[in-house]
Amino acid sequence: MSAIWYECKVKYRKTDETGGQKVTTEPYLVDAISYTEAEKRINEEMAAYVSEEFKITNIKVANYAEIHPFENADRWFKSKVSLVAYDEESGKERKTNMYLLIQANDVKEAYDNTIHVMKNTMGDYSIPAISESPIMDVFPYFSGEEGDLEKLERFNALKASKPEVAAEIVDHMEFAVEEETVS
Repeated sequence: MSAIWYECKVKYRKTDETGGQKVTTEPYLVDAISYTEAEKRINEEMAAYVSEEFKITNIKVANYAEIHPFENADRWFKSKVSLVAYDEESGKERKTNMYLLIQANDVKEAYDNTIHVMKNTMGDYSIPAISESPIMDVFPYFSGEEGDLEKLERFNALKASKPEVAAEIVDHMEFAVEEETVS
C-alpha cells in the first residue's frame, strides 16, 4: 500500500534554550488518505507534544516517493534520486527524478543511507542532490506497535468505503401531452 504524505505546517509558541518563548512555524509529515484526515491526525499528534494552543497554517501533499527512518538519527534529509532509463526508439537516455526523505545525522550519512535504500534497485540511478529538510518529525499511520491493529482496521475500512451513491430517482408522474392542432 502506498502512502500519501501530507506536509503540515504548525504554528505554536516554543520555549527556546534561554527559557524565552517565541512563536515558530514548523513542518511535519503525516500519512493520510485525505486532507481532512491529515488535519485530524496532525491535531492528534501535536496535542500530545504542545501543551498550549497551536494553529495549522498549511497542508499540502508532499512530493516524497518514500520515507526511510534510521535509528540513532535525529535529522531528515531530502535525497534527489535520478532513475536512468534508455529510450529504445530514440536511443537517448531519459532521467526521472524522485525524492526520498532519509533520516541521518549529517549529509554523508544521508548519502550512505540513500545508497543503502537503493541497493536492490535493478536500474541505473544517480544521486544529484542531498539537502537537509526542514521537516521536524514524521508521523506514519502505522508504527508497528501494539494497538495498531485497530488503526489498521479503521484505515482499511476508510479506504475500502465508497461514497454513497444516491439511489436513482424514478419519476412516476405522468404528464398529458397536448397535441398540436394544425389549422
